[in-house]
Amino acid sequence: MRLRHIEIFHAIYTTGSITNASKILHVSQPSVSKVLSHAEMQLGFNLFERVKGRLIPTNEAEMLFDEVDKIYQQLRSIKNTTDNIKKSDFGNLNIGVTPALGFDAIPNAIASYHKAHDKVLFNTQTLHNDAVKQALFEHKCDFAVLFSPTVTAGITSVELAQSELVIVYPKKWFPHCPTKLSLEQLKEFDFIDIGDSGPLGDLLWTRMLKERVHLNSSIKVQTYFIATRLVAQEVGVCIVDKFTALGNLTDNVAVASCDPPLNFSVNALYLDNRPLSKVTESFMPFLKKEISKNQ
Repeated sequence: MRLRHIEIFHAIYTTGSITNASKILHVSQPSVSKVLSHAEMQLGFNLFERVKGRLIPTNEAEMLFDEVDKIYQQLRSIKNTTDNIKKSDFGNLNIGVTPALGFDAIPNAIASYHKAHDKVLFNTQTLHNDAVKQALFEHKCDFAVLFSPTVTAGITSVELAQSELVIVYPKKWFPHCPTKLSLEQLKEFDFIDIGDSGPLGDLLWTRMLKERVHLNSSIKVQTYFIATRLVAQEVGVCIVDKFTALGNLTDNVAVASCDPPLNFSVNALYLDNRPLSKVTESFMPFLKKEISKNQ
């Protein structure tokens, strides 16, 4: 039996007539009759007998129905799945993100999206800039979100928002809690230096060279997170992305923009030959909304 035969047979068996079957299948009665006749011809036996205007299943049909019903339920399951995929209610999202977005932006975006699409499965991993290309090409993530990424052949980069590097400082060092500070104003304080910090580190270093500012540093760390925690201990100031700064505020710490500002882009990256799925496309507005909050 072909799938169309199974669908027609199941509809007639469960509704008792060609008229009812045509209604639930949204096809004409002649079409239902034609498919039924074709199915019976291929099988070599009748599936129904006419008794007082009704179609009564034959013994052969009774023996066949249990197996047909199993296939019919599977077909319904496939249809439901395809409908869910179409509505972005079902699927998997494998996301690679820069660690800074893990404080608020990514958790908030996932939580908001999950409330509306609770059947979508998430797998999130933190990635540094130098690991993104490999993760994408090895299909370890569907897309990645990074700060100011470099252009790479075979990878599409879409800007989601703009953000900035900010100065995190102990409040007692600047009692008036300024919202803007120049690099020159930091020269008399200990500067917590972040090691090889990729494009953002290059952005800051270029500004320091341009302004001919040298910041004294006796502490060097590898992550922005540790730098902000050290500022909370009042051992120095640091310059980090705004996401990390706002995600690690304490009562004795404040944040100021650099004067003039040090802006950078936040981008989503994915492979040219692997377009975003419908689920990913539907998630992007949630992500963009959360990232844009810190502009």
